[in-house]
Amino acid sequence: MSVLSGFLLKSGSIQFNSICRRYISAKAFIFQKQFQGFPKESDFKLVNEELPALKDGEFLAAAEYLSVDPYMRAYAPRVKTGKTFMGSQIAKILESKNPDFPEGKYIVGEYGWRTHTVSNGKPLANGVPSAWLIPDLGNLPISLALGVLGMPGNTAYFGLLEICKPKAGETVIITGAAGAVGSHVGQIAKIKGCKTIGVAGSDEKGKWLVQELGFDHFINYKTDNVKAKLKEYAPNKIDCYFDNVGGGISSLIMMYMNLFGRISVCGAISGYNETELPKAPIVQYPMTFNQLKMEGFIVHRWLDRWLEGIEQNKNWIQEGKLKYPETVTNGFENMYEAFTDMLRGGNIGKAIVKV
Repeated sequence: MSVLSGFLLKSGSIQFNSICRRYISAKAFIFQKQFQGFPKESDFKLVNEELPALKDGEFLAAAEYLSVDPYMRAYAPRVKTGKTFMGSQIAKILESKNPDFPEGKYIVGEYGWRTHTVSNGKPLANGVPSAWLIPDLGNLPISLALGVLGMPGNTAYFGLLEICKPKAGETVIITGAAGAVGSHVGQIAKIKGCKTIGVAGSDEKGKWLVQELGFDHFINYKTDNVKAKLKEYAPNKIDCYFDNVGGGISSLIMMYMNLFGRISVCGAISGYNETELPKAPIVQYPMTFNQLKMEGFIVHRWLDRWLEGIEQNKNWIQEGKLKYPETVTNGFENMYEAFTDMLRGGNIGKAIVKV
């Protein structure tokens, strides 16, 4: 019998009596309709679900933090309607019949927008873990397992160091620089002795990047003459480009790169809400004449080194070399607001929802 017997948790969401568990009720956002352009609130439906009792090999996890990320917009066409919308969460194991996932432990689970989940912990069909135990983070906030000490942190770590391979003294530019991944990439570039330029959409973000995170320069793509700023801030041109955005600005940056420059393609935020495949200026010209190397990636390529990235990022935090900004929205019912605010660029650093 669970040690939770006899208690009422989450205002009735989970209820136990002194003999056995009576029921488990979860809240979940169901993906009702494929997005047409920018996501609408009516594309989701908040429902209550009664979950089954645990079988051998299963465990019950309750979400404490949920992630909202740009990739969710890009991957949405792959999500079947009528299913829970995608996403990672930090959850506490409340009850377990699986020795690999003991009661009381915290996990990162690929459970989507839901408050409670019954899981067997087995990998997803693509081989990605459906849940992993969060390692000891010391006195650091556990929410970082969704950010700098989780998937976004490893995206920055491996995407920059394995693909761009920056060298001390080189110039690195990052688009989407104020987001969870971009802000991390710029800090790693500085740790490696590089000159760092961040591109984002507000002067407030720019001041934060330069004054708080140590970026050398900032370009406001909405108000600045980007071409002129590139010449001013990178007189010796650009060696490495970490691309979160795509679109016309990426083609412009590529035109201003050095011979044998390296480009790490993480995302294409500028086109995620387009109803048709967006057009962009030709890239073959700068690719050919500057002899550039351009490589896209998905971070799960480095699953076998996952803890390496987490440990190194944790060490940099403890050494005072890496900061971990978060934008926190309170309340599970506000998942849609947090998601769309992030898509509009309203977040600084990692965007999360606290249940």
